Amino acid sequence: MADRDKSAGMKSAYELALERLERQGIERPREGSLGEDTRQRMSEVRQQTEAKLAELQILHHDRLKRIYDPDKRREEEEDYVRERRRLEADRDRKIEKLRSDGAAAAKT
Repeated sequence: MADRDKSAGMKSAYELALERLERQGIERPREGSLGEDTRQRMSEVRQQTEAKLAELQILHHDRLKRIYDPDKRREEEEDYVRERRRLEADRDRKIEKLRSDGAAAAKT
């Protein structure tokens, strides 16, 4: 299993969620009906979010190095988790909008 994960590379939260849905017997949403332009924009949204998340993580670890008070460290950790969730929710919202707009355009 570890070999398979290494060869596949890191997976996005979206890809992991799709795999969980498939394990539960729920069919993966088909992006085949979406146009190439829509898929490209979705990919750009994912890449931008991944870059923001990486930057957020680097800054978070840098701030933690300078905080020694346990209460302030806990507060920093909560802020980090909150911001990370916000970025992920924003990404998911943008992708869903692109998907719904792309599906509507494909039907016409």
